[in-house]
Amino acid sequence: MSRWTALVDRFRRRASAPARGLFRRVVLINGLAFTFGTLALAMSPARVSSRIELTEIPVLVVGLAVVVGANALLLRSSLAPLDRLAASMRRVDLLRHSDRVADPGDGDLHHLIASFNAMLDRLETERASSSALALTAQENERQRIARELHDEIGQTLTVALLTLKRAVDSAPAEMRGDLEAAKEIVRASLDEVRSIARRLRPDALEDLGLQSALHALCNQFTQATGVDVIKDIAPTAERLTPEVELVCYRIVQESLTNIARHSGAQKAWLDVHVNAAGALTLRIADDGKGGMSSEGAGTTGMRERALLVHATLTITSMPNEGTEIRLVVPAQSKAERS
Repeated sequence: MSRWTALVDRFRRRASAPARGLFRRVVLINGLAFTFGTLALAMSPARVSSRIELTEIPVLVVGLAVVVGANALLLRSSLAPLDRLAASMRRVDLLRHSDRVADPGDGDLHHLIASFNAMLDRLETERASSSALALTAQENERQRIARELHDEIGQTLTVALLTLKRAVDSAPAEMRGDLEAAKEIVRASLDEVRSIARRLRPDALEDLGLQSALHALCNQFTQATGVDVIKDIAPTAERLTPEVELVCYRIVQESLTNIARHSGAQKAWLDVHVNAAGALTLRIADDGKGGMSSEGAGTTGMRERALLVHATLTITSMPNEGTEIRLVVPAQSKAERS
């Protein structure tokens, strides 16, 4: 919290400079206007008597109009960028890339706009860094749990399964039915543990790459839910970075989970392509009920993962028209690949 407070304090200190400059300009133009009016009144034949006459009223009206008009023009031109600044503040969302306020570079609020844009840059960088640390810790914990499930619980269940198999072979006929049922329960539990371990640590992603891992993930999803996934996953000339592959895999995994839980879909589509410039586009859609009204923890997690690779994530969900999730990952440089 102290870091956020320091950023806000720095922003306020920088914002005070243009305010002082604007104050001086307003005071100066008012002083000049009143000085000009006083000199004009003193040097002209017009006079203001103790009882204002009709011939004196136009002089007073013109002087007042000059003062008010000059102030209005100055303040309108000087404070116009504040509307854009306020609108940008209302749109700020650190889970999405926020547009910066256009700065012509020569206005009274130039320093204020530049400070605001710089603050947004720092906040988005801080958010991306903190999300990267949190998600890295999450992935490490997933791998630890997957290893323990495979090495500890998986081996224990395997020993139990072999023990039951020997017991079934040597048991009396009247007990074989119960032992067979127990053996099948242990076998199902072992399969479930292995399935959980694969979801926590996608070995196919590390060993075979994103294309094979996504094919396997979609096939497992179809077997478990009965929802057919039409896949169009174009091969790439070379493997993507591990970070991009993991982000794509987790977003598809979370999207398929949401389809199974909430959409009521009968069919889903997965498209993955890399264009000539090296930018990756991932699209996953369904024919479910759509109409997603709010974003839950899973969607927030997808947006946080997209930030890690500077990607843009858009979600379109119209009622009765299904949901579409589109991820666009910019091209990776040679340094990032290595």
